[in-house]
Amino acid sequence: MSISYAQLNHPLRIPLAAEIHSRPSLRLRAPEAITHLAVYAKSDSNADTDNVQLQQEILASFCTYFGVACPGGEAKYFFHDFGRFRLKWECHTEFATYTFVENENGEVVSGHGAAQALTRVPIGHLPEQWLLDLRGKIMVAAHVVLIKNGNAIGDTPSPIRQILEGSVLVGSQVLQRGEVWTDFLIQADGFSRFIVKDEDFLDQQAGRIVQRLLEIETYRMMALLGLPHAQKAAPVLAAIENELVRLTAAMTLSRGLAADVAQDDETDSEQILLRQIIDLAARIEKLSMENNYRFSASKAYFRLVQSRIEELRELRIEGVPTIGEFMERRLAPAMNTCEAIVRRQEALADRIAHTNDLLRTRVGIVQEQQNRKILQSMNTRAAQQLRLQQAVEGLSVAAITYYVAGLFQYAGKGLKAVGVQINPELVTGLLIPIIAGAVWFGLRRVHQKIHH
Repeated sequence: MSISYAQLNHPLRIPLAAEIHSRPSLRLRAPEAITHLAVYAKSDSNADTDNVQLQQEILASFCTYFGVACPGGEAKYFFHDFGRFRLKWECHTEFATYTFVENENGEVVSGHGAAQALTRVPIGHLPEQWLLDLRGKIMVAAHVVLIKNGNAIGDTPSPIRQILEGSVLVGSQVLQRGEVWTDFLIQADGFSRFIVKDEDFLDQQAGRIVQRLLEIETYRMMALLGLPHAQKAAPVLAAIENELVRLTAAMTLSRGLAADVAQDDETDSEQILLRQIIDLAARIEKLSMENNYRFSASKAYFRLVQSRIEELRELRIEGVPTIGEFMERRLAPAMNTCEAIVRRQEALADRIAHTNDLLRTRVGIVQEQQNRKILQSMNTRAAQQLRLQQAVEGLSVAAITYYVAGLFQYAGKGLKAVGVQINPELVTGLLIPIIAGAVWFGLRRVHQKIHH
């Protein structure tokens, strides 16, 4: 009996095992020219649209132009050699990346230098209509030139400054086998630029270095998406804080004037304050719901930037800041701003909740005082009723005695009528004190039982 071991697998074994191999780096050998695009397709009009489906539609339109089959299902990785260029497509949670590698650019780079290579990057092979359809969706656009040591740019930063337009040049030695140069500036053509010198990269190291650089650039931009939210939230938080201070001051003032204000009026004013504080709590909760995802995403992207920088294992080039130093000075403050807004939101929500609890406690105390007064009033009324009852108790004894004595008198008359020698009036008169005493004693017993 032969066993099919594939049948023994857990349904998720194959896809989970394939996950760690789903995003391999490109195989690059200097000289190379690369164009990288990160497409962030979300907008207010399609906020509820599935990102994977939207990105696959964009990829499908690209493949259709070249007559290439598009990956089906919910594929998140695609690689294809289109002849004039190679494409690596990756779909992430919020965006998708397109990395194009020029297939015939080796002679261009070695023969004309890095500056010329930047004019011959793969972007020229892409469909113009497809690029126009990406209007408003490009988050990152970058050109990367991978060259051999000694080709085109020499051994000093001076020739690089003629290629990169930024006033601040950033560079470092990476993996002790190459150099990386950039200015993290969007140039006049709308692309940022990276120059990678291959001094002695091992197999696949060049592809991994280029991938790390592009990830740093992409995750940096995605992390900065939280900054506009932080800047927009700051004045809203300031307004809520000012309103909370005003309400807290009103609470203190109303408490100080409580002795001079009727209790009903005091309760009404505190109910109004309570509704206003609840409104503040709703506003801060709405703001948190709008921003928490974006701030959490920015924090995650920033950690990815930091991890990718660590993987470069940078060494300083004299007189030039490293990528890590540049990000620490330029990106970290923006992320600290987002983190400060998050902490401010949380602290303000806690303060509002604490103020709300204090005011509810005050309202509860006032209500307890009102309930106590109501009970005291009820007790007073009950005592008054008891005194009134005691006042009329004598009349009740007399009335009951009168009716009972009348019954005995009728009974005596009846007995006299049948021949019994009896004086009904005399007997009735003698029984009146006894009847009155019995009635009074009976009423006292009833009162005692009710009291107990």
